[in-house]
Amino acid sequence: MAHLFELAEPAFVPVLDPEFRPAALANRAFIQLVAESGSPQPLVVALERGRGAISRYETVCLPDTHPQSSLNLEYAERLVKFLLWGRGGWRVIIGGSKMVGEHIRSVYSNNGVRKFDFDFMGGVYGKEFVVEIMEPEDVPQASESTMSLGGHLDGCRIGFDLGASDRKVSAVIDGEAVFTEEVVWDPRNATDPRYHFDELMAAFDSAAKHLPRIDAIGGSAAGVYIDNRPRVASLYRGIPKELFDTKTVNLFFDLQKAMGGVPFDVVNDGEVTALAGAMSLEDSPILGLAFGSSQAAGYVNPKGEITTWLNELAFAPVDYNPHAASCEWSGDIGVGALYFSQQAIFKLAPAAGIDIDPSLGLAEKLVVVQKHLEDGHAGAMKIWDAIGIYLGYSLAHYSNFYEIKHVLILGRVTSGVGGDIILAKAKEVLAKEFPELNNISITLPDEKARRVGQAVAAASLPCILKNK
Repeated sequence: MAHLFELAEPAFVPVLDPEFRPAALANRAFIQLVAESGSPQPLVVALERGRGAISRYETVCLPDTHPQSSLNLEYAERLVKFLLWGRGGWRVIIGGSKMVGEHIRSVYSNNGVRKFDFDFMGGVYGKEFVVEIMEPEDVPQASESTMSLGGHLDGCRIGFDLGASDRKVSAVIDGEAVFTEEVVWDPRNATDPRYHFDELMAAFDSAAKHLPRIDAIGGSAAGVYIDNRPRVASLYRGIPKELFDTKTVNLFFDLQKAMGGVPFDVVNDGEVTALAGAMSLEDSPILGLAFGSSQAAGYVNPKGEITTWLNELAFAPVDYNPHAASCEWSGDIGVGALYFSQQAIFKLAPAAGIDIDPSLGLAEKLVVVQKHLEDGHAGAMKIWDAIGIYLGYSLAHYSNFYEIKHVLILGRVTSGVGGDIILAKAKEVLAKEFPELNNISITLPDEKARRVGQAVAAASLPCILKNK
């Protein structure tokens, strides 16, 4: 029986990960196989998320009678997985093959292989996750929603950015950062909600010392946030559900109250990454990617607005290698977090001949490997070379779901010479394998912005006049 990964032979093979099989190549080859069959069958996937918003994706698959029709199941499952984490949704509609629809319904169920996704999406949207099957022509049309985000530079502001290994804070006066601070922390192992409150208050106190007053506070944080409330996020994984539902869900309202009730906004860190890029380049559409303790992503559309999509590409598949490493949280393999984050560094380090003391914290482990890179260690250079290859192929994959003119990459993994290596290799992959995408511009911010730029951009989130 044929498999999708067999269709994905890359021209650029990471030395440390020779079995890497890019989703972009597998999907391209599959669509070509469908065309050659002479009988392409429509496949429409729609996803309903909060407030009735609907995303729709149209593609094709092989007829059920085709000798390689089993490829439809793999193709559709990986497609639904990407759409769920890219767009979000509690209701998935499969328009087309009943065989494909029943497969998706079985896999994304309470006792299916994707139980994590089933539970997660239900938790995000507060509804029971369902999969419906219908004819392609009966699938609802798209009903997307957008909103303006940030870009407010007036006044005295505090901006913060929360990652799994460090928290950053900036004091900003009329758009200029007058103070920035990075502090190592360990939020994922904290079991008391007070930990997060105290750590953030300490950060605010540090920034406040450099401001004559505080007009607004804006935050960027890993996870899903709706109306300033965390819904699901790895930062709070150690907190028991009862405490999360009663305490953590109100964390940022409690912080706002403690800071005198000033305008206060917090959103997903990926959205702030994209905002930082749009503010810097003064152009869009832009896909922002932050390579930190995990992968964060955000998107600003051609109109300069953000969507209500999840953009949680850390969970979206980019590698179809059946032996790829698995995500320790979701249990799935080949997902973005393992290719564009500190996790990617640590995954490749053993093959690169680099030993890391397991007793070190995440940020300290990364510093160890980056020191090897700065010293010209051949194995360390191969690590960042591999990430560049991953990025080139994955950007081609992302372009099937996002209209992209600019890509901004930042985060700790891109610090120092590592960012330049990633950028150069990604451009090389795109030029050779996907010349039709040569209009996509991939950029790195300067070194300071790579590390603390999100905190500065986050400070611009609240509108002072509107809130007043």
